[in-house]
Amino acid sequence: MEFVENKEVEKEQLKAIFKDMLKYSPSKLCGMLGNAIIVPVYTAILSPEQYGLYSISIAMLSFLCILFSDWVGLSGLRFFRHHQLTQDMPKYLTTIVLMLISNLTLMFIFAFMFRTHFYSFFNVPVKYFIAILLLIIPVAARALLSQLLRAQLKSLSFTLTTILNQFSSILLSVFFVKFFNLGAMGLLLGMGVSISLIDLLLVYQSDILTWFKFQKIEWESVLPIYKYGIPIAATSLSAWIINQSNKFIMNSIHGFSEVGIVGVAYGLTLPLLMTIFSIITVAAIPRIINMYEERIDVRPIISRFTGYFILSALPVIVLISMYSMDYVQMLSSNEKFHVAFKLIPYFAFGTFFMALTDYTTLQYHLANKTYIDFIIKLISGISNIILNIVFIPKYGLIGAGIATLGANFLYFFLSVIIVLPGLRLKFPAETLIKMIISFIPFGFLYYIFSSLISLPALVQMICLMLVFYITYAILNYYHLKLKN
Repeated sequence: MEFVENKEVEKEQLKAIFKDMLKYSPSKLCGMLGNAIIVPVYTAILSPEQYGLYSISIAMLSFLCILFSDWVGLSGLRFFRHHQLTQDMPKYLTTIVLMLISNLTLMFIFAFMFRTHFYSFFNVPVKYFIAILLLIIPVAARALLSQLLRAQLKSLSFTLTTILNQFSSILLSVFFVKFFNLGAMGLLLGMGVSISLIDLLLVYQSDILTWFKFQKIEWESVLPIYKYGIPIAATSLSAWIINQSNKFIMNSIHGFSEVGIVGVAYGLTLPLLMTIFSIITVAAIPRIINMYEERIDVRPIISRFTGYFILSALPVIVLISMYSMDYVQMLSSNEKFHVAFKLIPYFAFGTFFMALTDYTTLQYHLANKTYIDFIIKLISGISNIILNIVFIPKYGLIGAGIATLGANFLYFFLSVIIVLPGLRLKFPAETLIKMIISFIPFGFLYYIFSSLISLPALVQMICLMLVFYITYAILNYYHLKLKN
């Protein structure tokens, strides 16, 4: 496939992406705030055992969504523009919706036939298993509808629904736990009610009813969707193994209480950090796909935004890791969970490498060769299970952290060395060099704080961040001046 370098189009798309980032930012910032609120609120109203049961339930829900629903929504995003250009949206939407319904039907059949195996594998009470099966219906609908919003570039609508869903879930969950004494089940019930209401709003915002009319399935579009989506599901399952399998292994060895500790460390890293890190990708990827479909060379834009991500994310990860104990104490109101600080550096850097692969694996999605992404993530997932089994019995919580970081780094490393022809990503070397120099005064100030001056941890973190970015801004200014 021949690509054309078009500087004018690139500039226009850069401006459009930045505008979309501004529109998506409120939803992501509120999402980050919501995720930051969840841990102190939920740990305040639940015991470690109940929080561990909640963590296991959410892990099980994400497992089922990966297999039966999420990949359908992502396929809807990937092929939306193609079918919009060919003006056959009613047939395409009919195909997507019927595929989702058939997948969920198949899930319920399998769940009923192999229910005893599910109980033993996930180690959850029967009522929680049934609740999760029911919860996946509104969750699956939300996944598809929200991807259709992204495909239509309706960033403000996406922002609104994300914010409403985040905070209504928290409020309803706390309501059911406090007033009905439902424990972890109250959190699942709150999520279910909130997401169901959001689904109704998404139907209106996406205008799906104006396009959607039951028609004969377009079988020609089914195969590409499966060809694209099934590897994505397998890839997501491998990611689930990397980031969630430690909870099940920990549960089988130490019980729900230790799972609760892992759940707190997880809640303070991956969902919280990925929410804010994804501001770039949620805005950029739909437009990059459109450019690729129009045969525009997208490599310069991908490289540019990879640099933006590293610049914005790495200092945050370093600070969280350096102040892990203070970080957990600030965001967890229950002292029983404070031991989770031991996991924060491992989970934080693991999150960084996982987020970075959104850029290095985009090549496989653009070329519809998602099976490559699946293979390298499967290798990483298998390595994660092995590392968990080896290290958790020996090192406990630290073992789970080592396994998670090791598997995420392996996934990133494989995505860097396995490159498709014509889609090689140029890493932003200039950005990395300026960042390395900026970490020198950063490290010197940290030494002063740790040896000479005693200040509150939050104040230290803010000062260190300011020193880093001021240094980087000065270096960037003089670098641009020399260029010109």
